[in-house]
Amino acid sequence: MTTQPERPQPLAGVRVLDVSQVMAGPYACMLLGDMGADVIKIEPPKGGDQTRGSMGFKMKGSDSMGFLNMNRNKRSVTLNLKSEAGRALLFKLVANADILVENYRPGVMKRLGISYEDCQKINPRLVYVSISGFGQTGPWANRPGFDLMAQAMSGVMSVTGYPGGPPVKAGVPVADIGCALFATYAMLAAHIGSKAIGQGQYIDASLFDSAMAFSIWDMSEYWGTGRPPEPLGTANRMSAPYQAMASADGHFVMGATNQKLWHKLCLTLERRELLDDERFATVSLRLQHRPALVAELEQCFKRQTSDYWVETLLAAGIPAGPILSYPEAFEGEHGRVRQMRMEIDHPVEGTVPNIGFAVKLSGTPQQVRRHPPLLGEHTDEVLAELGINATERAALEQQGAFAHEL
Repeated sequence: MTTQPERPQPLAGVRVLDVSQVMAGPYACMLLGDMGADVIKIEPPKGGDQTRGSMGFKMKGSDSMGFLNMNRNKRSVTLNLKSEAGRALLFKLVANADILVENYRPGVMKRLGISYEDCQKINPRLVYVSISGFGQTGPWANRPGFDLMAQAMSGVMSVTGYPGGPPVKAGVPVADIGCALFATYAMLAAHIGSKAIGQGQYIDASLFDSAMAFSIWDMSEYWGTGRPPEPLGTANRMSAPYQAMASADGHFVMGATNQKLWHKLCLTLERRELLDDERFATVSLRLQHRPALVAELEQCFKRQTSDYWVETLLAAGIPAGPILSYPEAFEGEHGRVRQMRMEIDHPVEGTVPNIGFAVKLSGTPQQVRRHPPLLGEHTDEVLAELGINATERAALEQQGAFAHEL
């Protein structure tokens, strides 16, 4: 077997300035770092990224587990961007950067004098990404934007939960993570374009827009029928049965999403008469009579355990699965084989768990090259790369470049 030469990671040589905090921006920048980019995290001198002190429980050090799971493969530099000296240092970094990501409220970067227009004068090929709650335009642009508000105001919460129940948000931050993913694909596309023509561009990414972009089935129903979509619990707008079902010891999920699977399901349950029931003859009719359909099926499902039905349905070629807790998912055999938990060495915490890579590249697999950085851990290292000596660093410190207050 011939050994293939080691290939550089796809984003090796790409420099990213992460001027963001909390979730969407840091997560997007971590994804770039995982692919080989040199990510320099620019943090406020006092406290740094707000997520360092979040979550309500303490680790050995001052950084939260949430921060440790969103900031690997980065270097941390502390800069006071309210000072002229701090901004001058940022511009030095901008001169050789490929991408800058910021998530201040719209207008803040312009007031600080480090807007896209300011940075473009220094580096025309720079891709500049602004992440915000509601975008840079529109009547809500200046509102503070968080995942909860984006889910509520985008329509996502209106279809989450059960009919007649109180408002429910998605259990995971879909607006934050969705925005991170959309921003990542946009900035990579823009970076490819900038390499071709030497001209970068500005990217306006928002939690609100990203959450709305997930509403394909819901808005398709509305635009097709004129009826605003409502919560369906675990059910689906396109097919039935396709949801959680009650069993003798809890619930499991299953789906018979087409006529072939529906036929198999009825035979597996020994309910051949359901094939002749006019209410359930087609997918459309099963959707119309979903409550009655579920009642008929659960008469059977409640006679055996969830494990029994998952095994039985899978053996018949019908999609089914257990409803697992996060510990069960991460610690189960499949989660372990998929390497969805990995361990990272950390100078304060020792070894810390991190969520594994969501996609696997065969030729250039993602790597953990750097632990989640301590606050300002790489300030001197990066300054040295800029050619700034100890005397110049001391002068910059006197000018407030690294201080919380001038």
